[in-house]
Amino acid sequence: MYRVYDYKCANGHVNEHMVKGSPDTQKCKSCSALSTRQLSSPRALLEPFSGDFAGASLKWAKQHERARVHEEKVNS
Repeated sequence: MYRVYDYKCANGHVNEHMVKGSPDTQKCKSCSALSTRQLSSPRALLEPFSGDFAGASLKWAKQHERARVHEEKVNS
């Protein structure tokens, strides 16, 4: 299985590499120096449908209201 990891070299370049497995080092795409895999956090996404997350629910409603208003303007 291929995965995408961020690798950072000693010169400060950060590059994404699609690799098989999980190797700790890769060749930097910018300067060809040895780069090491960086720890990255997963992105959290709160679901807006249950109402448990008020901020996510309000954001969802606001986006859909904007889309409805835009659609009305386009169809008028």
